[in-house]
This record gives sequence, structure tokens and C-alpha cells, in this order.
Amino acid sequence: MAAEFPAPAREPQSAATVLMVRPARFAFNPQTAGSNAFQRPAARGGSDASVSERALREFDAVAAALAGAGVRVIVAADDERPAKPDAVFPNNWVSFHHDGTVVLYPMMAPNRRAERREEIIRQVAAEGRVHVARTVDLTAHEGEGRYLEGTGSLVLDRTHRVAYAALSARTDLDPLGDFSQQLDYELVTFDTRDPGGGAVYHTNVLMAVGERFAVLCGEAIVSGAHRAAVEEKLAATGHEVIGLTTSQMACFAGNLLELEGSQGKILALSTTAWESLSAPQRRALESHARVLPLAIPVIERHGGGSVRCMLAEVHLPAS
Repeated sequence: MAAEFPAPAREPQSAATVLMVRPARFAFNPQTAGSNAFQRPAARGGSDASVSERALREFDAVAAALAGAGVRVIVAADDERPAKPDAVFPNNWVSFHHDGTVVLYPMMAPNRRAERREEIIRQVAAEGRVHVARTVDLTAHEGEGRYLEGTGSLVLDRTHRVAYAALSARTDLDPLGDFSQQLDYELVTFDTRDPGGGAVYHTNVLMAVGERFAVLCGEAIVSGAHRAAVEEKLAATGHEVIGLTTSQMACFAGNLLELEGSQGKILALSTTAWESLSAPQRRALESHARVLPLAIPVIERHGGGSVRCMLAEVHLPAS
């Protein structure tokens, strides 16, 4: 009789540890603005130094609030040179997985590629007391002009191994297929339209997946058939789907992240996002997790990303 082995434990959806990168020179990034309809330059007469100082205050408040909620926060310091205006968004260049895999991603903007720093991964392993078993390096796709910007491009249902991806200039099918094969994820892809008529630059702007819920701006998905397919897959995997409007998406209501705090699940999102939601939407979210609204107007306006973009979940196994 063949030996029987227990099925491997399913990967939890919500991380108890996150990586944040404290930016040295946060600023509006002209290299990313062409594909990001949510990004705005500083007002005329405003200084880059002032924007950077205000962004640092927002960053520190977010890190403190998450730590206060019992999330383990690993803060890595950005270095001054070269200038990395988007260093505050580490989830675009790295992801950490339950089996010990670290994935490095191809990024569209040349000035963002310097954000990928091996010393940060070493810091995560040491400070988090976790183990890296292998590194999957997808960055060779940059040489072919094909990009996949981490868990900006990919919204992962880690438990059911489904990767949702809105195709765009920053989310290409070739590296998507590479990711899917190497990490054994089913892909659900679709085309989108942002308020300006272009593709939504990152999937995590229009949707997020928690353990038992998902938020989704179905209005942004171009094809009705694709919209239905996304909703059906979410329902089939046991998620309550909370719909968002395009105006709520523009307020970053889709850019949220469920985490495991010391007293249970928390939902990290911006105050801009929270204030855009209706009372029924708020009640639906509050039924799944304690909501933690965080004020980051400078980072949202000039960086074109919100709270979820600032957090790279650490799912690596204990060392």
C-alpha cells in the first residue's frame, strides 16, 4: 500500500509582517506619469523638498499605525543615490511567498529599477527571522520591453492560487505566463479603462482580495464577459464581492490590503478611500476586518499610489 502524506497547508491570504521602504527623495516621477492617470505633479511654486518632507511624515505615521495594530513592520531605508522617487512602493519590485520564494519583477520606468536591492531582502530575512529558499528573477523581460510590476500588476488570491491581472503597458502576458508557470498560479486576465480612457495602470488600483471578501471596480473592466468571469471566480473561491464605482476607484478605494494584526484582521486603506465609500460598503468591509484608515494625501497625489502600494507582504517561512 502506498504511503499517505498529508496535503500541504494552504497559504494564508493575510500577512502578519510587511516590508516598507522609507523614501529618501520622494517626488513626482515623470517617467511613470504617462501610464498613471492618478499621478499629479507638485503645484507651481511647490518645492520637491517640501513634498518629500510631507511624504516622510505620512510614511512614518502609516508605519506607526500598523505597528500599533500589531502588524510586524520591517522598515528599510532608501539610499540617496540614485534618486528613486517611487521607492515608497516596494510591492512593485518584490514579493515574498509562503514556500520561501522571493520574486523580482521587471519594471517599466528605468529610474525604478534601482529600487531592487539585495540588501533589503537580506534585511527582511534577518529582521523577520524568515527563510529564503529560492529567488525567481523575472527582470530579463525588461530587455524585451515587457513588464510585470509585482503585486501592483498582480492581485493574488494566495490561498486558492489565482492571480488577477489587468493588462496594460506595465502588465504584459509574457512575464505573466512566466510567473504563472514558476509559482503555479492560475491567471485571470482582462482589459480595463481608467477615467482618462487608457488602461488602468495597475490591477491593485481597481481590486483587492482578502480572505473572505474582494473589492472590485467592475465598471473599469472593458468586456462584460471578462467582468462576469472575474466576479464568478471570486464568488467560486468564497469571496463576498463589494462593488466599487469608477469615482471610488479614482479615490483609491480598490487599493487596500487585509493584514493579520495581533488582535485579528485589519484592513489598511487611505482616508481618501474610506471617505469615498457608502455606508453599506463600509459595513460590508467592517464585517470582515477592523478598518484602519491612514492619511497619505501627498503620497497619493504625487506618487499615484495608495496604502496597498506601500506594503510588500512577507509570507516567507520562519527560519
